[in-house]
Amino acid sequence: MERNFRALLEAQWDQQKFLCVGLDPSLEKIPEAVQRANTRETLIAFNRALIDETKDVVCAYKPNTAFYEAYGDEGWAALRETIEYVHEQASSVPVILDAKRADIGSTNEGYVTASFGHMRADAITVQPYLGSEALAPFLEQKNKGIIVLCRTSNAGSGELQDMIVDGEPLFMRVAQLVAGTWNQNNNCALVVGATYPDELRKVRAVVGDLPILIPGVGAQGGDLEETVRAGRDKNGRGFIISASRSIIYASGGPDFANAARAEAIRMNSIIAAVV
Repeated sequence: MERNFRALLEAQWDQQKFLCVGLDPSLEKIPEAVQRANTRETLIAFNRALIDETKDVVCAYKPNTAFYEAYGDEGWAALRETIEYVHEQASSVPVILDAKRADIGSTNEGYVTASFGHMRADAITVQPYLGSEALAPFLEQKNKGIIVLCRTSNAGSGELQDMIVDGEPLFMRVAQLVAGTWNQNNNCALVVGATYPDELRKVRAVVGDLPILIPGVGAQGGDLEETVRAGRDKNGRGFIISASRSIIYASGGPDFANAARAEAIRMNSIIAAVV
């Protein structure tokens, strides 16, 4: 049976797991203890150690393709093998490919094949700027998660996202479109940054129980407790808290995986106290 992203996610929420770890390795930051003979083996060793230590405390993993593309063929191979390792060792944990894809429909067909066929991701981040017609190849994937950028966590996001359209900010229009007309297959979600809790609260108010992926806690400075209060749905769930650097680089020494686990548990305890 094909993996269904929303079902996998709901099962994690049932266990009160809301934390997503971003597997975003940089060679210069990977501890010497896991440095291997080549780039591919080093990236895989680092990721596997992190997965082994956190697979029972996370709701998802989120590798950002940029951290693998930067290393060419070895990076792409490491990304695919990392996703395979999650499927093998933590089969109930979904993998979100953070690729922010967007193009015309025929090109998106290629992205769909690469992301879900070759890479075997369970979900992907996409940009809404080209509209639902162009995103149709993604939106038609009933078992996959299509996570649409809405209010991103970066400091300059408001340049376009805050523009007023029909009397409201553009990001709110995106939220309404995704939750309404785009979500025909119940496979859509949104990205809203923890660095903008007021906007996150407004988005939640109009999207019901639509899942929201929330980056920006940890290294970017978003307040975890406030984020949970703003992002949870009426049932106290519906959100995915994403953290990368603050977890995977919690320690630069040989105990990095144990430190990552400890930080993940610490964040989970804060989330649980609010939920």
